[in-house]
Amino acid sequence: MNAEPERKFGVVVVGVGRAGSVRMRDLQNPHPSSAFLNLIGFVSRRELGSIDGVPQISLEDALSSQEVEVAYICSESSSHEDYIRRFLNAGKHVLVEYPMTLSSAAARELWELAEQKAGPLEEERFGFPAFSGISRLTWLVSLFGELSLVSATLEQRKEDQYMKMTVCLETENKRPLSWIEEKGPGLKRNRYLSFHFKSGSLENVPNVGVNKNIFLKDQNIFVQKLLGQFSEKELAAEKKRILHCLGLAEEIQKHCSPEK
Repeated sequence: MNAEPERKFGVVVVGVGRAGSVRMRDLQNPHPSSAFLNLIGFVSRRELGSIDGVPQISLEDALSSQEVEVAYICSESSSHEDYIRRFLNAGKHVLVEYPMTLSSAAARELWELAEQKAGPLEEERFGFPAFSGISRLTWLVSLFGELSLVSATLEQRKEDQYMKMTVCLETENKRPLSWIEEKGPGLKRNRYLSFHFKSGSLENVPNVGVNKNIFLKDQNIFVQKLLGQFSEKELAAEKKRILHCLGLAEEIQKHCSPEK
């Protein structure tokens, strides 16, 4: 992305909560990937008029506008599938926050739709914990390769606003892994890990400093895809990993919510 951009992709941001606000900030600041992008406006259910000079536009205008070529989906998880489908059907490129969808079947369908249309490129609100926490599952798959499900349980005390999901996984060479998601009053957003290997144990991730600008790093990768700078092999590997993780999340949900 060192070359001067021959063109700029018009972008609309859908949803202006924390993620959407950071996306808009990064699009407006002078970063290498931002040079290829032009923020056209934002879509929100709330009547906001404008934010820092960026105009609010309707969803219908965003879908029909020839200026808008890219949509950043930063809304609630439960709305991702519908927004992705609508923008893909309108011929737009799509960047979406985790999780892509709340079912693996929908993700596969939308991925096929993207390949056809766009070319290179609380539980009710946020989905079951295996989906809302899918970034942690993706991290484990990135570290240890494809995983298989051994067991999964979900403990809930709605009157106390408490939830604990415990998942037992297995690597391809039959090594056990456990993943626990726990939420409740007084519980902070922390990550604890404990890995035990033949050569020793790891209780903490090496300190590499604060992970700043994670949304911007994601944007840089997205622009590289728009410019065709990822190989078919890299794109296929990413697709396989994401669909594997979504399939695992769906399997976990079924184990925790058996049909009566």
